[in-house]
Amino acid sequence: MNVTQYIEAVKDIKEAILRSQYRAAASVNKEQLSLYYGIESYVSANSRKGFWGKGAIEQISALLQKELPGLRGFSTRSIKNMRQFYEEWEGIINRQPVAADLELDENLLLVEIRQPVADDFDWQDFLSIGFSHHTEIIAKTKTLEERLFYIHECAIRHWSKYTLRDYLKADLYHHQGKLPNNFTQTLPDTKQAIKAIRSFKDEYLLDFINIEALDEQEEDLNERVIEKAIVANVKKFIMTFGQDFSFIGNQYRIEMAGEEMFIDLLFFNRELNSLVAVELKSGKFRSSYLGQLNTYLSALDSHVRKPHENPSIGIILCREMNQTFVEFAVRDYNKPMGVATYRASEEMPERLRRALPAIEDLKKLL
Repeated sequence: MNVTQYIEAVKDIKEAILRSQYRAAASVNKEQLSLYYGIESYVSANSRKGFWGKGAIEQISALLQKELPGLRGFSTRSIKNMRQFYEEWEGIINRQPVAADLELDENLLLVEIRQPVADDFDWQDFLSIGFSHHTEIIAKTKTLEERLFYIHECAIRHWSKYTLRDYLKADLYHHQGKLPNNFTQTLPDTKQAIKAIRSFKDEYLLDFINIEALDEQEEDLNERVIEKAIVANVKKFIMTFGQDFSFIGNQYRIEMAGEEMFIDLLFFNRELNSLVAVELKSGKFRSSYLGQLNTYLSALDSHVRKPHENPSIGIILCREMNQTFVEFAVRDYNKPMGVATYRASEEMPERLRRALPAIEDLKKLL
């Protein structure tokens, strides 16, 4: 075996271990979620509609710590999170006792949460992720469809709580699969085209780029600023782009008929089994970018792509675009390409921006 085969073997074994760990965790999660759901049906009934006064949850949390020293997961904040978990899912999940002799009025709060009847609700997904994941999802989403999407993604992709936070912040649900592209016309396999569409978003949050550093210099220099920021934060960029991406290099050189070409960023996607070339543009989309990228993809397919790999895919990442125009411009190219936008960290509100001194004045002060 060569080094590449060893790396692939390690990845496969790692995935198998993770799947096994998550299957084991699912049974633990079910018990934990059942416990929390039952306790909080009791807490909700008494704190929202019943006899408990203000500060009751704080007192209960403190007394639990005394009764069970070292108890974790029952802080005031945690109990309130449990209550929210119960109240958000109460109308969807059918709750029934574990056994006929368990009654809430006897303070026996273990309940079994049963699978909802909704066709799109995957019960195994729901049980396989931890309570902290559920808390993050409930806090950052508004609709049932959105919650089920993140629950499913957490379950099948084994996201950590911190990875989930990144995707919630980037609003993956509303941006996935909306990338203007020509994948269905240019990829030979329909399933491959669908995978490609699902693998890219129409907008990416690159919050490690300093928005103030852009628009103060030539366009080419701006693109180098973006590229350097991505390379310096390549792990975070890959988490934004998708976990199946591996970084190959930046300014990737290809020579074709005596002419040198340099691809801004080159990745490999394991799910798609394709090279992915990313071209960075600091301004608005221009149709001329597609011709340049089409040439790069031809060179990759001719000189870099392995025989067992699928056709290379190209993505233009620009500051802004007219989506209708992009869909028109890209449709007649014969290489699979898409166009996405990016945004840096949120720009300062105009009210605060006006209150600050000009950049040149700040430089003088410093």
